Amino acid sequence: MDVRGARVLLTGASGGIGQALAAAFAARGAHVILTGRRADVLEPLAERLGGRAVVADLTDRSVIGDLLDRAGEIDILVANAALPASGRLPDFTVGEIDRALDVNLRAPIVMARLAGERMAERGRGHLVFISSLSGKSASGGASLYNATKFGMRGFALALREELRPRGVGVSTVFPGFIREAGMFADANVTLPRGVGTRSPQDVARATIRAVERNRAEVDVAPLGLRLGVLVAQVSPGLNAFVQRHFGGAEVTRALAKGQRTKR
Repeated sequence: MDVRGARVLLTGASGGIGQALAAAFAARGAHVILTGRRADVLEPLAERLGGRAVVADLTDRSVIGDLLDRAGEIDILVANAALPASGRLPDFTVGEIDRALDVNLRAPIVMARLAGERMAERGRGHLVFISSLSGKSASGGASLYNATKFGMRGFALALREELRPRGVGVSTVFPGFIREAGMFADANVTLPRGVGTRSPQDVARATIRAVERNRAEVDVAPLGLRLGVLVAQVSPGLNAFVQRHFGGAEVTRALAKGQRTKR
């Protein structure tokens, strides 16, 4: 799908990765409609990019239909909004579990249901889900986050086949550790030696590539992490062993500590 001239609705646009996505789509000639909870960030960003800001809190289930109505006809939906959900399950309240499920999984599904049907009626459009390598590789101490991201992957792969005959593409982008912005950067975690990172701009470029080439999945991570994900999918037991003995568990605990106040 050609991004130039497309109307793009981007959730989670007030975060660092969301801002990189917004800038990349606008630079490509798209008209961006930015949504998130922080008007103080969204409105100046939208003005700078020649787009429009629509403030919405996706923890409120009642706002999604109204958000899409206010956005108007869109060609591309980029579901980027997410809440941190690292930590042992007993450390979460039921309310925090509900919030993570609502923002990370339910909201993208409902938005895809509503926006995807409108796209299908026109015979064109694209849905993009910004996920995480945590949607392919499970980690002890991140069961809730893994659940939302594994769920998103299964949903997107199946929806891609459902919408393919109707002219609508579906892609999922899987970032690894992203420096400078996003949940990992905000938690200020030190990675084990040799574990690399990518930038928010790398995520943005991968997302546009996924849309333009109608890619089902794109990983945004150094080769070593991508190979580790392949091992995790073939042998979850080996992946768990490696994480326990080579620093993965410490990273997960540090992420949970750094994200505790943002649930």
